[in-house]
Amino acid sequence: MQFLDFEKPIAELYDQLNKLKESGDKAGVDVSSAIAEFEQKIAETRTQIYSNLTSWQRVQLSRHPDRPYTLAYVDMICDSFVELHGDRNVKDDKAMVGGLADIAGETVMLIGQQKGVNTKMRQIRNFGMANPEGYRKALRLMKLAEKFNKPIVTLIDTPGAYPGLEAEERGQGEAIARNLFEMVKLKVPVICIIIGEGASGGALGIGMGDRIFMLENSWYTVISPENCSTILWRSWNFKEKAAEELKLTSEYMSSFGLVDGVIKEPLGGAHVNPEEMATILKAKIKSTIAELKDIDPETRITNRIEKFSNMGFFDEK
Repeated sequence: MQFLDFEKPIAELYDQLNKLKESGDKAGVDVSSAIAEFEQKIAETRTQIYSNLTSWQRVQLSRHPDRPYTLAYVDMICDSFVELHGDRNVKDDKAMVGGLADIAGETVMLIGQQKGVNTKMRQIRNFGMANPEGYRKALRLMKLAEKFNKPIVTLIDTPGAYPGLEAEERGQGEAIARNLFEMVKLKVPVICIIIGEGASGGALGIGMGDRIFMLENSWYTVISPENCSTILWRSWNFKEKAAEELKLTSEYMSSFGLVDGVIKEPLGGAHVNPEEMATILKAKIKSTIAELKDIDPETRITNRIEKFSNMGFFDEK
């Protein structure tokens, strides 16, 4: 298990626990009572640390290398999954995955960003940063779901849309804008869940739905704390301050009315107990689909438009 810098007290307790287990095994001594005490101390320390996390610490958790990505959730919550490829124009973008999935007996179109689980796969997946063809593939799958009257579930986890020259040449901005225009008019239920990083238009490109949820330790904002710090202070050294000022955590997003709910994570984050997190996520998807299916399609579209039209704070002069 990998520990973040603010989890150092927990890491030290785990080291002591492992040494205790090793010494007990070597000496053939029953140390079960001492192990139980250590485990209790670890739980208490974890509760204390996680009860008062800063915005930057939640950003760190959203990027934890052991945190489940889209395909991990596909494996854990889907009874079956048939991946569909390509945008029928340029190529298949590996940063954006999608296909037909069976979730608790319900067929859905599941679409999400995939970062990659090791260095080689992160390069193949472009670190979860989709090109225009990724967003066009996502839209193609959404329209396919609409054709066959299947709900759409998107899992958002990206540091942003790919900002390279070739992406701009192929119309990155237009592709994302087209998705926003089309998603708001989809006649089927659309559920969007931010499972990690939700940055800028890269997240919005698959993030316009009837219900928007965030995992507890995810974030959602127009720019990453590092890039915000670079723009405002010409240095990454103020990323912690930028994270606080951006109000990017799930708690803030919920209080602003920009998301419809926060999905609790297991104590310590989704990576500590991925199976439990997947169970919670599956139940939320199932109940939300059941709720949205009871609403007339035209009413859903009207509500969706009003939902996003009412976001933000402004004064008319």
